[in-house]
Amino acid sequence: MFYLGSTAKKNVADRDSSPDWSAFYGQKADVVQDERLKAFYNAGVVAPSTPLSEVPFVAVDFETTGFDPQRDGIVSIGLVPFDLKRIHCAGAKHWIVRPRTPLVKDSVVIHGITHSDIQAAPDLMRVLEYLLKALEGRIVVVHHRGIERPFLNAALEKRLHEGILFPVVDTLELEARVHRAKPLSLWQKLRGVELESIRLVDSRSRYNLPYYHQHHALTDALATAELLMAQVAYRFSPQTPISELWK
Repeated sequence: MFYLGSTAKKNVADRDSSPDWSAFYGQKADVVQDERLKAFYNAGVVAPSTPLSEVPFVAVDFETTGFDPQRDGIVSIGLVPFDLKRIHCAGAKHWIVRPRTPLVKDSVVIHGITHSDIQAAPDLMRVLEYLLKALEGRIVVVHHRGIERPFLNAALEKRLHEGILFPVVDTLELEARVHRAKPLSLWQKLRGVELESIRLVDSRSRYNLPYYHQHHALTDALATAELLMAQVAYRFSPQTPISELWK
């Protein structure tokens, strides 16, 4: 039986070989207690051999109170469903949610969500059913997988005592494959050569995508969806299997 233990959960994103996500989903559907999580896992996941042209995606972005999923919380969620042919704007969603940890000045400066914005906002549990329904059967696309997956997992563990795990395509990691494949040599460092930026805004500029205002969850989700479409068009193929991109 396929099982992701605690150590494997921490390292799943760093494995070279893709885990058997279908088996994992089947296992989790049998053991989770929360009906919303059970429905999520019962919806299943595409086979690793599925070509990108046939994969239903959903781009997701979180704004948070900090960078530590165990200590910080989610303050806004943006998601945009799409496939390689089109972005489904009618299905886009954006929520501001009230974190269980206080806002700090540094994070407010970044995302602009203030104490007054979250005062009447719901807890994540109020939108969880809608969020999981939007993710069901789709492959989540993010720009930096160290945020959305671990933050959602930590939030559910705190609230439900059950976490969540799913495959993601990380557009930042796809850029890193090209622009961070080799470290700078000593000579390059002495000459002042700098590594190519793989931030979302700079990655988009390499594909001549338009500039969007940053650090709004819905806008960043849209920007991430467009970036993946460009990456596939320039560097992959619609027939590339999803297993070559997901982690």
